This record gives sequence, C-alpha cells and structure tokens, in this order.
Amino acid sequence: MQDYADYDGLGLAELVRKREASPAELLEAAIARIERHDGALNAVVYKAYDEARAAAAGPLPDGPFKGVPFLIKDLGVRVKGWPRTSASRFARIDADGEDSILTTRYREAGLVLAGKTNTPEFGIPGVTTSALLGPCRNPWNPDHISGGSSGGAAAAVASGMVPMAHASDGLGSIRIPAACCGLVGLKTTRDRNPNGVHDSDRAIGFSVDHVVVRTVRDSAAMLDATGYPQPASPYAHPAQERPYVEEISRSPGRLRIAWSSETPTGNPIDPEVRAALERTAATLAQLGHDVREEGLGIDYRLLYNAQGLVSASAFAAGMRRWIEIKGREPGDDIEGLARRLYERGKAMSGEDAMWGWQQLRLMNRQILQRFETWDVHLTPVMCTPPPRVDYLDTLTDDLREFDKRQSATFGFTPPFNMTGQPSLSLPLAQSQNGLPIGMMFTGRYADEATLFRLAGQLEKEMPWKDRRPTVWG
Repeated sequence: MQDYADYDGLGLAELVRKREASPAELLEAAIARIERHDGALNAVVYKAYDEARAAAAGPLPDGPFKGVPFLIKDLGVRVKGWPRTSASRFARIDADGEDSILTTRYREAGLVLAGKTNTPEFGIPGVTTSALLGPCRNPWNPDHISGGSSGGAAAAVASGMVPMAHASDGLGSIRIPAACCGLVGLKTTRDRNPNGVHDSDRAIGFSVDHVVVRTVRDSAAMLDATGYPQPASPYAHPAQERPYVEEISRSPGRLRIAWSSETPTGNPIDPEVRAALERTAATLAQLGHDVREEGLGIDYRLLYNAQGLVSASAFAAGMRRWIEIKGREPGDDIEGLARRLYERGKAMSGEDAMWGWQQLRLMNRQILQRFETWDVHLTPVMCTPPPRVDYLDTLTDDLREFDKRQSATFGFTPPFNMTGQPSLSLPLAQSQNGLPIGMMFTGRYADEATLFRLAGQLEKEMPWKDRRPTVWG
C-alpha cells in the first residue's frame, strides 16, 4: 500500500469492495504512517492497534467506508473500553463503559477505529495544546499550529495517516483546523448528527460532530452515513431532500453569494487572506453566481457578550457534573483558560445566564434574516494564515495577551454555531510560504445541500487534491 495516502475514504473502501486491498492491509498502512509521522506532529494520543487489528480481521458491516481506518477526537464522544481525557488532568476517564451513538454509527459505516486524536483542554481554544497532551503541529510546517480544537484530527488526515477523522465544532473547531491543514471541514446544522444519551455535552446547541477530510465526497458520504434521525431526540431532525453524495454532482444554479472580510474588532485581515478572499469571489462571479460584498452588519460586541455568558454558565454546569464524578473540586489540575471560564460561570447569576440566552435568540434572528436575500455567505475561516505554535500558548499566565492574539487570528466562525447553520471550510488558497488558507461558506439553516453543490463545483474549478504538505504519506 505505498499509495495508501493518495486515496480518500471512499477510494479505500472501493479497493476493499474490489478485493484489491483488505481492511487489514489498510490498517497496517495507517499504523505505519502514524508511527512514521506522529513524532513530528503529536496528532494521535491513544493507539488502539490490537483492537483495530482484531476488528479489521473480523466481519465488518457492509457500509460505505468498509475497512477504512479512522480516528476519534479525544473529547466528548465515547468509545467503549477506551480512555477519554478531554486533554484535562482533572477530567480523565480511564475507560468509557459504552459507545456513543455516533461511535456506533461510525462502526456501522464499516470504519475501523484505530485510536484517538489530540485536542486542547475541554476544547476551549482555537489551538491544540495542553499540559496533558502537548502541542499538535501542522503537517505543512510543524512550527505552525494545526488549529483547534480538532487539531489532532486535522494533522492526522492532512499528513496521510488516515483519510478522515472525527472532529467537533463548538465555535469553529472543525473549520479552523481544516483551514490550517488544507482540508474540507463542515460544521453541520445543529442536531444533524446524533447526540444520544450524553446530550448534556451538547446542551447549549453550539457544538456539533462531523469529520475532517480531504475530499468533498467523503464529507457528504459520511454525513449520509451518520446524519439520520435518532430515537428519543427532543429536537426535530433537519430536513434532507436526497443523499448528499448525489448533491455534489448537481449544479448549484445561480446562487446569491455575499462575501465579506468584516471582523468583530473592525481590524483588517492579513493581506494574503484578503487576496485569497477576493480571488474566490471573482471565481464565483466568473462561474455565473450573483456575487456582492456585504457583511453581517451586527453588533459583534453585544453578540459575544451574550455568547460569553451562555458559554461560561454552561461550562460551570458541566464542571459540576465532573465534580460529581470525581468527588472533588478541580485544583491546579485544570489550566488557566478552563479555570477562568469556570470561575466566571460560578459567579454568574441565573438572570445573567438567561439574559445571554435571550440576547442570542434576538441576534440569531438578525443573522438568519440576512439569509433571506443570500443563499451563501463567504468569508475567510481565519484572519491570518496559521501562526507559529509559540504565538498561541494556552499555558501562559498572561491570558489577556492570549485573548488578544486569538481575536487577531480567529474572527469569523462563531456566529454560525450560535445560529446553528451549516458552515463549510474549503482549502482554496495557500500563503506565499506554503501554508493553507481556508475559505468559509455558510448556508441557510439545514441547507447543507447547497453547500455541497457549491463545494463540488469549486473542487473542480479551484482544485486542491494534488497539494502535499511537508509531512506526508
């Protein structure tokens, strides 16, 4: 399997179906690449090789990804018998007692689960590093970040360890790593993928689960495999007209696309990112779309104040559940970002928390109203190309400086977690020094179909499949 890394997930599954490769051969190719590259990247933090070998040698469900090696993010989603650390010295679980419903659906799709990927503590920042698991690095240049909080997943896929990996997105944690590592990363519509009996992890509705991948079709096929209604869910499942793998070959028609470099701070974005955005907008116009420059035009300070109240209160409530499990309060075994969020949430009144919820509801309406005249909203994923690892240090004592640097780097993704809309990162550009630059396309609520049609068009018009990072294959 010398050419293993050249295939996407569906491509590897096709080899298995044609008996040109076995699941065991694919797994050994994945293991070889994990062992070859992980010393430089620190992407895989738990290796379940023996269990994976047993699964690959046995009968596998005849799903769309039969025999394809796969990795789970070490945050939230449970795998029976595997540890779950959430990158926290305080919140480590030695072994989960059951699979999450999403894990079950991954297994039913035929995937072979081989290990877990790196994440920051509780998934809080946009960079993947922690005192427990250490920094994850970018395959395009290991001196630079792989993004967060699904940075381990993105580094593993971008380097060719696996063709796809589980990821989750609470304020940008699929799209940011996809942009940093040159991948396709879809934040799905809220409740598109199942949350199951562990729904407290997703209680405020910001966070969703999906995958980071190298091709649009892998993202579509995986969502078809996992994104169907779950039993006993109190939330209506978003509508879907047809399989998403069929959408990517359909014409998107003439879309009304608004594009913007508007940031919450009002500061200009990096010139290379701005140039990539303008090239993307020009390409869309050449393809016949109705393209105009227009931003959300909202009061970002008010939006993020409300979001901060909601997130802090939810984090403190989640920490209360951890305290019940552990039988004690966290001490110095949580990091500064988590400590600050926890203390803020504990000090908050119920009135403050509910004011935040109310304000978000009002402002979500403002944002969604814009999509009555837009089909798609285009922005960059990030304000800058991926910065150096030492630029965003979550273990610093100067959290104000960290906040300042984060806001200068990540400026576009969070609003659509609050509204629940689907939002997609595509690797359409690169910086002069060879680092990926991602463009973000956001659709109407529950309208992944339009995003997949447009992504299928752009994958042909602005192809990325032949680009290779420094750490590869």
